[in-house]
Amino acid sequence: QVQLVESGGGWVQPGDSLTLSCACAASGPTCSVVALGWFRQAPGKDREFVGTISWISESFYADSVKGRFTISRDNDKNTVYLRMNSLKPEDTAIYYCATTLTYVATTTDKYDYWGQGTQVTVSA
Repeated sequence: QVQLVESGGGWVQPGDSLTLSCACAASGPTCSVVALGWFRQAPGKDREFVGTISWISESFYADSVKGRFTISRDNDKNTVYLRMNSLKPEDTAIYYCATTLTYVATTTDKYDYWGQGTQVTVSA
């Protein structure tokens, strides 16, 4: 069993930066040997892929966030981070992290465990 807890969401203005955290808890070394992805869901929309980081810290991003968002992981702390720069109103959503055994997975069906999400609101 894997438990994920996101934190760091809040309200920011356009152009601001924000860092989300995803703390992973599991028995054994599970958290350090899986890939973790970030997804987001805006009201009335499907959950969409934001980015993912593999177990060897190689990261991949959706085109909509490439160059603005950065994913990193600290395996000693079992935590994955999503650094978001140059935020736009269209980045407003609930952000979720999730685990997968797939090296690069961009669809929700490839992910096994999910956190409860953290709200990010970008507004002037």
